Amino acid sequence: KAQRLLTHRTPQKPFFETLIRSLIILCVAIAVVLSSISVCDGRWLFARGQLFGLWHFCTVSNGSVLKCVTDLSLAKVEGLSVGVIPIRSMVSFAVVVAIFGLELLMVSQVCEDANARRKWSMGSVLILGSFLLSATGVLSFSILVKDHLTFTGFTLTYWCEFIAAFLFFLNGISGLHINSLTHPRN
Repeated sequence: KAQRLLTHRTPQKPFFETLIRSLIILCVAIAVVLSSISVCDGRWLFARGQLFGLWHFCTVSNGSVLKCVTDLSLAKVEGLSVGVIPIRSMVSFAVVVAIFGLELLMVSQVCEDANARRKWSMGSVLILGSFLLSATGVLSFSILVKDHLTFTGFTLTYWCEFIAAFLFFLNGISGLHINSLTHPRN
């Protein structure tokens, strides 16, 4: 009787596979938070007393008072007011896509059904899509304000988005790789 119970049990995942999948989910969650903070704040470059962002353009006056406006044409950077529209759309959409990817990754681990492997793969692909959107937004912003670029001029929120894009890439690739290692195709 005990032997029949043992044969009907579902096989357990190895500890390291569960640990790695949990770490991937945790890192994706951190990347989503970093990217969300970066998009919401949106102030990405400080150069020559001017703060360039996705949503605002700010200047620093003599009294160290920050004066911000939403009219980006006042920055006197060619194409900035039009160019940030697709950039902020891309990075905002990257966060949304990453949230859906994270949801699929978590559901695939909680509900271990016949489609769990497919959910994990789809979640990893969505995370890679977030990387493409986020990296394109970061690169496009850098190209748009190339005349004002200095390495030390990038703000913390820009580096948050940069690191989030990097984490999206690493976790998307890792997610697909761990899935291919643990479930080889026949």
